[in-house]
Amino acid sequence: MWSVPEPLAVSAAQRRTLETWISARNTPQKVVFRSRIVPLAAGGHPNRKIARELKTSRPTVILWRQRFQSGGPAALTEDEPGRGRRSRIPAGKVKQIVEATLHSHPVAATHWSVRTMAAAQGVSPATVQRIWDAHGLQPHRSETFKLSPDKRFVEKLTDVVGLYLNPPDKALVLCFDEKSQIQALDRTQPGLPLKKGRCGTMTHDYKRHGTTTLFAERAGRNCDRGVHGPSPASGIPEVPAEA
Repeated sequence: MWSVPEPLAVSAAQRRTLETWISARNTPQKVVFRSRIVPLAAGGHPNRKIARELKTSRPTVILWRQRFQSGGPAALTEDEPGRGRRSRIPAGKVKQIVEATLHSHPVAATHWSVRTMAAAQGVSPATVQRIWDAHGLQPHRSETFKLSPDKRFVEKLTDVVGLYLNPPDKALVLCFDEKSQIQALDRTQPGLPLKKGRCGTMTHDYKRHGTTTLFAERAGRNCDRGVHGPSPASGIPEVPAEA
């Protein structure tokens, strides 16, 4: 017959921590299970009775009694190294995917997606997503910035924003905006590359190298989009014919 072990010593603070874990909805179930062993062991119950009540084995009860005795509640949240399902993706392949994400671009695209990277590396999109999550990589995201060298930048910004927030009475505001639907790759200032835990950065404005696109409206009807060369010195390019 097995001897009945001494009741497990549990302080009041440790007991409150275990009760919180057991009652919380977001506690992992394996931690809840281990936390249930400790109060029963502290009550002097035999290991075989605890195992029968929690529908587990006696060696499992002994294991977590010993873990708690040596490390307290924190020991119940930790697994021994090497436990759980082993990764089927070699470390070399993980490194290759990370390096490709950081230092290369796909053909005819500005950044990798999980599907294009998966096709290029011969793995599943879910595998690429797990690797990106583990390394804090988000190639689809970028942060914009712009440092203006204009000494009157704040003054001009205040005037422009003021037209929207508090326009003058009977004011007529003409706004020209370039929206050619062509992705601009040449930015006015260099940005920072993508790295672990940080998005790549780029300025919000870009260079068209003299090419402009004019959107116009006349007599309530939309005009054709026209792509023109550099504006002549005399002024704005000629408005395209009506659609």
